[in-house]
Amino acid sequence: MLNKLLLIIVFILNINATDINGSGASFPYSVYQKWLKQYNNQTGIKVEYIKKGSSNGIEDIKNRVVNFAGSDKPLSSKVLNENGLYQFPSVVGAIVMGYNIPSKHNIKLSRKAIAQIALGNIKYWDDKLIFDENKNMNLPHRKLTFIHRADGSGTTYNFTYFLSKISKVWKESYGIQKSLSWPGDHHIGGNKNSGIAALLKQTPYSIGYIDYSDAKNNSISMAIVQNKEGFYIKPSLKAFQVSSSKANLDPKEDFNSIIIDPSGKDSYPMVAATFILIPKEKIEMNKKIIDFYDWSYKNGQDIAKNLGFVPLPYSLTQKVREYWKEKDIK
Repeated sequence: MLNKLLLIIVFILNINATDINGSGASFPYSVYQKWLKQYNNQTGIKVEYIKKGSSNGIEDIKNRVVNFAGSDKPLSSKVLNENGLYQFPSVVGAIVMGYNIPSKHNIKLSRKAIAQIALGNIKYWDDKLIFDENKNMNLPHRKLTFIHRADGSGTTYNFTYFLSKISKVWKESYGIQKSLSWPGDHHIGGNKNSGIAALLKQTPYSIGYIDYSDAKNNSISMAIVQNKEGFYIKPSLKAFQVSSSKANLDPKEDFNSIIIDPSGKDSYPMVAATFILIPKEKIEMNKKIIDFYDWSYKNGQDIAKNLGFVPLPYSLTQKVREYWKEKDIK
């Protein structure tokens, strides 16, 4: 009886030893969920990931509450060193302007229109800045409600990074932030990208920034947006791939790079890499986490593409693998 009990305890301990838990960015949540489910089916190893927003994920890993964290905001080498962390990219996704207007599809938004919406200066859908690019649409004189993240978010960080590039007023007044008190009097905040999707669906004549995957999965209309070269680009995997090819993710800088607003006539302007953070001292656990993401690089490309994400190119995954070896975690 005692031997049987000991075997059960050993079995439980072995299961717990293979468990991996993470938290953070909701931006890549859909692809992570598919990856970890498939990984579990093939290896028997259970990986859990809770979407809490980038800010909460960063705090969790700093406090060693989880084994790894996801963040859409890359951390500088200085911050990583101060907190004993390593960082590497996992996948590339896109932010879109989702909206809810009955029977209106493929609305075009200029860079100026997007900035003025965020600044709270556009209050109706037939405002001249929107109307001039959509003259054949008969846009309604309805109050525009702006939907934004209420929680600390890497999606917000990347969106405000974009706003800072397209609007001097935004850059000087608000800058790049993970959370902020949004200007204007006609906006609503929601938690996580799934919360933004829910608000967009239930709020007529609303518009907000959201990841492409959540917008697509919830059948939310997405605007065609103006890029750096002045061309209007429809959200699509092909356009995201063009943008991601412009990324300069350097392992010598712990991959700290922002892709937002790349050059090129075919580039979609709001594309962002998302990152994984792991603690330096947890060597054995880190190797298990690395095994999962290495598997994802090799086996998760079709899953990522089907969800509207851009898998990292082979050249970049090789750089990540060299980074792992250099840090002695592979």
